[in-house]
Amino acid sequence: MQAFLKGPASISTKPVAAKEKSAAGSSGEGKRTKPIPWVEKYRPKNVDEVAFQDEVVAVLKKSLEGADLPNLLFYGPPGTGKTSTILAAARELFGPDLFRQRVLELNASDERGIQVIREKVKAFAQLTASGSRSDGKMCPPFKIVILDEADSMTSAAQAALRRTMEKESKTTRFCLICNYISRIIEPLTSRCSKFRFKPLSDSIQQQRLLDVSEKEHVKISNEAVSYLVKVSEGDLRKAITFLQSATRLMGGKEITEKIITEIAGVIPKETIDELLLGCRSGSFEKLETLAKNLINEGFAVAQLVNQLHDTVVESEDYSDKQKSAIVEKLAEVDKCLADGADEFLQLMSLCALVMQQLTQN
Repeated sequence: MQAFLKGPASISTKPVAAKEKSAAGSSGEGKRTKPIPWVEKYRPKNVDEVAFQDEVVAVLKKSLEGADLPNLLFYGPPGTGKTSTILAAARELFGPDLFRQRVLELNASDERGIQVIREKVKAFAQLTASGSRSDGKMCPPFKIVILDEADSMTSAAQAALRRTMEKESKTTRFCLICNYISRIIEPLTSRCSKFRFKPLSDSIQQQRLLDVSEKEHVKISNEAVSYLVKVSEGDLRKAITFLQSATRLMGGKEITEKIITEIAGVIPKETIDELLLGCRSGSFEKLETLAKNLINEGFAVAQLVNQLHDTVVESEDYSDKQKSAIVEKLAEVDKCLADGADEFLQLMSLCALVMQQLTQN
C-alpha cells in the first residue's frame, strides 16, 4: 500500500521540479545582462577603434589584408592600449569562432616559469593551424601566443621561449607585451618587431571620455574632464575607471573637479600650499602637526612627492640651488618609500630639508 502511495507522489513531484527548474531558468535568463566595467565595455572591438597608435595600427591593418604577421613586442606605459590592440587584431583575423582555438593568452597572474614555457606554450605552438572561418573570409595559417606583462618573466623562461619562437615560426606568432623593454632579454627583442605605445595625448583622452560620458548619460563639466585627463597622466584605463567611480558616487548629479580630486586620491592644492607655508614659518612643532594631519587624513606620501616635485620645479619662488636640493631629497624619499620605509618619518625628513632651504636665506 505504501509503495502504491509512493508511486504517484514521486511521479507528481517531477513536473513540479521541472516547472521550478524552468522558472529558475527563465529568471536566470533575465539576470544574464550583468553590468560590466566601462573599461571592458568600451575596449576597442577592432583595430580601427585603437586611438593614437598609428604605426602599430598601420602594420596590423596590412596583416589583416593578407600579408604575414611578424613576431611583435609592444612596450609602453600602462593604459595606452597594448593588450586591447592585439586582442582586437586577433578577433579580426580569426573571427569569433576560431578566436579561442587560435589564441593563447598568458598574463602575469598565470604561472609562467620555465616549465610552463617548455610544456604549455610549446605544446600550443606545435599544433598545426587548420580550419576556415564560418563567414567565408580568409583565415591565416598561424596561431598567436600573447604573453602579457612579459617583463615579469624570469630570464630562464625568456631564454626557453627564444628557441620555441624560432622552431615554431611556421605555425605560431608571438606577441610580447611589457611596460619596460629593458627587462626583456636581447635575443627576444631581436626576434620581434618593436612598437612603442605612446602615452595618449590630452585631446584624444578628452574625446574618448566625452564619448563614454555621452553613451552612459553622465553629466560632467569640461573643467572636470580636463582635470581627469591631467590626473590620469596618459592612462586612459585609469581615467575611465575614475569616471565610472565618480558617476556611481554622484548618482546622476554633475561630476565636478572636487569629486575627481577625492576619487583619484590627489592631494588638494590648498593642503600642499599649507605645508609649504609651514616650512617657511621655521617652526618644527607646526610642521610636525601638519605632517601628522596629512598622514591621518589618509593621503599617500608618494602622491605628495609627485605633486610637490611639479610645484617646486614650476614655481618661480625658489632659486636654482634650492630647487636642486629639494628635488634631490624628493628622489631619495621616493626611493625609500619604494623600499617600504615609514611614511611619517620620510615626510618629516623631506619637510625638514625644505624648511632648511626656505629659511636659511
